Amino acid sequence: MIKVVVERIIADGLGPHYEETIKKTISGVVHAAGFISSESLKDIDNPNHRFVIINWANIQSWQMWEGSAQRKRLLESIQPVLEREEKITILSH
Repeated sequence: MIKVVVERIIADGLGPHYEETIKKTISGVVHAAGFISSESLKDIDNPNHRFVIINWANIQSWQMWEGSAQRKRLLESIQPVLEREEKITILSH
């Protein structure tokens, strides 16, 4: 199993748009091969600093999702609300 940490900084005032977009994506990722679970977290000191932690069966499953058309559409829809590009960190035991 691996964990993928996606770190994003949301522009001021655009959190609700980000939240709505993420909700739409969750329904797609849960059906992706190798998906185990995910959680979305906010930095206590900066609610615009967001983290999504996703558990995948293996790196290949993540890579399939990362390159999928559905994920690319997600990125296109949230890119305007981000202050900078997302940062992805892949962790293993």
